[in-house]
Amino acid sequence: MIGEAVAVQVSDTIVALSTPPGRSGIGVIRLSGADSLAYARSLLGDEQFAPEPNRVILKTLRDPETGETLDRALVTYFKAPHSFTGEDVVELSCHGSPVLLLRIIDSLLYLGAHTADPGEFTLRALSNGRMNLTQAEAIRDLIDARTHVAVRLAARQLAGELSSRLQPIKDELIKIIVPLESALEFVEDDLPEVAAERLTRRLHDLSKRLEVLAETFRSGRLLKEGINVALAGRPNVGKSSIFNGLLGKERAIVTDVPGTTRDSLGEVINVQGIPILLTDTAGIRDSTDPIEQLGVERTRRALADADLVVVVIDGTQTISEADDEIFSALVEEDYLIALNKSDLPSFRQVHFGEACKATDCVTVSAKTGAGLDELRRAILHPFTARSREDEDFLITSARHFDLLRRAAVSLTSSEEELRRKSSEDLVLVGLYEALRLLGEITGETTPEDVLSQIFATFCIGK
Repeated sequence: MIGEAVAVQVSDTIVALSTPPGRSGIGVIRLSGADSLAYARSLLGDEQFAPEPNRVILKTLRDPETGETLDRALVTYFKAPHSFTGEDVVELSCHGSPVLLLRIIDSLLYLGAHTADPGEFTLRALSNGRMNLTQAEAIRDLIDARTHVAVRLAARQLAGELSSRLQPIKDELIKIIVPLESALEFVEDDLPEVAAERLTRRLHDLSKRLEVLAETFRSGRLLKEGINVALAGRPNVGKSSIFNGLLGKERAIVTDVPGTTRDSLGEVINVQGIPILLTDTAGIRDSTDPIEQLGVERTRRALADADLVVVVIDGTQTISEADDEIFSALVEEDYLIALNKSDLPSFRQVHFGEACKATDCVTVSAKTGAGLDELRRAILHPFTARSREDEDFLITSARHFDLLRRAAVSLTSSEEELRRKSSEDLVLVGLYEALRLLGEITGETTPEDVLSQIFATFCIGK
């Protein structure tokens, strides 16, 4: 259930195209609401149409004004409450001509249906108790998923895994609240010291559980949205060649002339099911060329925005002062080193000074491709080390992360009040706030304006 904080108007019957717009083999039009079956009967020109629920039947669609045949379509009726939205739902699987689909939708609007807003079908499912808010958000994430990892994370949330992890915590919170409320109501029954210590330990354990779950957000967000990786280094060390090698195609211009790359160049690659936005940047050096200076400035911005920086070093040369300056500039960034040109006779394992704080060093040859697979693995390692498929569930939503973190802070506040032997009413403030915040994750106490923001990100027809 959504809770009293949410009021959703669901009296109208809505219609929308549920398949992507454009020419296709099949286009699915979906109706939801009390008049869905009545509108379907009018569209079929058959007021006696009484389909068996959940069975597909081939019927002729007709213009309700002229009686003209529009299409032969597959009609499926889902009877409330056993449908996606919990209301009567009719789905029309038509031929995928955009003109035809628009005309059928116009006919349904003529009959009295209303055009669905983005995410309105899922919002109705939420309001009718067919799913909770985390599952509704998972539907959006599943549709938007670009990789196998993102699909897996969304599918686990759609199956209710986040809700099932939060429910025991909420149940435990209620068990803690009951004796505190009792002690507050019956003043003569002060909470025994032993009981207070026990409650303090339980609160500490609950706040830590929430913190651990919230800490998975960094990995979860990156695995869902992608990892931003920037290549950096002095001019002519082979950044563009490594960029092309990782992409598997000649995307960046490569020459022997230092400073060829004047601007940042980005491409998305898929590594083990994880999207990586790879950015080739201009070489960092002092220059009087205003265009090159602008490129270097954009490089510095790209490095600041990156989740990981790959510093490319020429393995045929000793570490220079310019290399150390790059290391010093990245003191607050995560970075690894790609030691390039291992195919040349003059290549050697160079010595890195104290300025280098790289997490890893991979030997590569952009020319032959040697070491590039190892470099791909090294790029992923910081983000996948604790996020394998058989490990704990990952938080992928910034909204969930924020609410979990705030709930943990509220529990810590109540824990401190208990330790200070404060009155029960002060302890209860944090407990009720934590309970409210956890309820906001699953939709039990989510304000309507927050729901509007969430469902505005959905596609129409879902």
